[in-house]
Amino acid sequence: MTSTSTNAPTHTARDGKGILITAPAMQQLAKLCGEQGNNQVLRVGVRSGGCSGMSYTMDFVPATDTLDDDETYEYITPEGNSFRVICDPKSLLYIYGMQLDFSTALIGGGFNFTNPNATQTCGCGSSFAV
Repeated sequence: MTSTSTNAPTHTARDGKGILITAPAMQQLAKLCGEQGNNQVLRVGVRSGGCSGMSYTMDFVPATDTLDDDETYEYITPEGNSFRVICDPKSLLYIYGMQLDFSTALIGGGFNFTNPNATQTCGCGSSFAV
């Protein structure tokens, strides 16, 4: 079974900004955040490297690792669960408006990034160029 959601509704942070997250990605992130514990946040960003020059990063970190200049976004699932996503200002320049999706496909499944700022992406979808 595949759970792609090109036309699925997306969710933004409580303030209406941040990364657009599709319903399947919201469900998966809420599940993963619950498994990580209450004091964890999801850090999303970019770093140099990958096939196209820059690659996406996504990892759970302790909430205490949030830096003063990080942007923090709170997301609430339709079931009422919430989780926070943080991003450093430099990365946000490259991923602002990005859509995060999740697929259960056996090949190419997992989290998928659709970045309107990317001028080139690689076949695996985990790196891009601007």
